[in-house]
Amino acid sequence: AIKNQGREINHAPLTRNDRTDCISYEIDFDLFEDAITARTKLFLLCNPHHPVGRIHSTEDLERMAAICERNDLVICSDEIHCELLLDGKRHVPTASLSPEIAARCITLMAPSKTFNLAGLSCGYAIVQNPALMEQVRKATAGTIPGINVMGFAGALAAFQHGAQWLSELLPYVAANRDYVIEYLRENMPVIRTTRPEATYLMWLDCSGSAIPGNPHQFFLQKAKVALNDGAMFGPGGKGFVRLNLACPRATLVEALQRMRTALAAL
Repeated sequence: AIKNQGREINHAPLTRNDRTDCISYEIDFDLFEDAITARTKLFLLCNPHHPVGRIHSTEDLERMAAICERNDLVICSDEIHCELLLDGKRHVPTASLSPEIAARCITLMAPSKTFNLAGLSCGYAIVQNPALMEQVRKATAGTIPGINVMGFAGALAAFQHGAQWLSELLPYVAANRDYVIEYLRENMPVIRTTRPEATYLMWLDCSGSAIPGNPHQFFLQKAKVALNDGAMFGPGGKGFVRLNLACPRATLVEALQRMRTALAAL
């Protein structure tokens, strides 16, 4: 989408922290501001962050927002995972920081991740600034199709009646996460992982293993386990795979066992 608009991407990678058992990431604010040039117009933020599962604190959001304000950037805040909060964590919408930040904010939302409705293609943007809303309408004209009636009906049903289902889902996903962490520690310690605070996705570092080449291809071919290739997530993703936790425990157990067998064969 960025390239289709004739724009270029400036990456501001997160800083990896290995001081604890699980991998964590922090924002390097100097690096973030250095990535902004005279041509930079928009900051694309993932809040909560995907794929590392980090919930941005209010303080971090305020520091990023201040930098964007100083450089007159529009903030496009992708908050599609904002209901998938683990361990009782809280989400802070970027546009809630202040009226001034809300005026430069495009917040992207959808029921697709939380309620498994991606196939219905229903997403929406919250834009409080009328002038910015007009820019969004012009940019998307003729390129983004309208939402079909099934998408509307599914979204409405999910938001009105999905709370109990979600309240049962979140502890299940958290338990799956904890199971993976313990399984890797005991059976595949050469693979390190994040401990996501949000989303149903884990970020596995395979660079310390003996896997030849791309770990995504290795596990697909040798274990018949289809993970996501970390390289598709930009700089810092090489040697990583992304694991989806939103499945029955039995499926997760089988996948991990297959991965363990494939690694042992090396």
